[in-house]
Amino acid sequence: MFSGIVEEAATVVALRKEQGNLHLTLECSFVDQLKIDQSVAHNGVCLTVVDITNTTYTVTAIQETLDKSNLGQLKVGDKVNLERSMKMEGRLDGHIVQGHVDMTAQCVKKEEADGSYYFTFQYDFNKDMAKRGYLTVDKGSVTVNGVSLTVCNPTDNTFQVAIIPYTFENTNFCQIEEGTIVNLEFDIIGKYVARISQLA
Repeated sequence: MFSGIVEEAATVVALRKEQGNLHLTLECSFVDQLKIDQSVAHNGVCLTVVDITNTTYTVTAIQETLDKSNLGQLKVGDKVNLERSMKMEGRLDGHIVQGHVDMTAQCVKKEEADGSYYFTFQYDFNKDMAKRGYLTVDKGSVTVNGVSLTVCNPTDNTFQVAIIPYTFENTNFCQIEEGTIVNLEFDIIGKYVARISQLA
């Protein structure tokens, strides 16, 4: 379980394909605090730590994860948003995030807004999936590349988010341009509400 509050934008230092799997090795400041089998969200994707060195750690993404996320597009040198699993005694500063990416979206617009930024993202709209809660609502929560954000101006297949300078500088939003593919996780509470209403 995560909150969507990114701890660090880590750097990819190595990528290794092994059959359908991709082993990602990253460098981050808290590698000495990690342990084997620990869950860490990478651009919003929950992955398990499988190897640790003095300065790096490695996780493995299976083919299904690569198909549903942007992890397969990563290159050495790219920044990846990291969040360790939430401590139950801590504050929930973002929203409830599972680390289960639902789909990808494309940045279709990036605008400066007096020191901050507005990003517009477009995703494949499916009416049946929307009925199950795979959609955005105005002032609702959505996770983009692991970042908990508030939705603005949603349509059937697009939504906008406002990014403050701190978030822009301390996550990989600083690398997102028009055409960039990002990971989406829709709000789990919305999914449960939609499912319950279907059964009522």
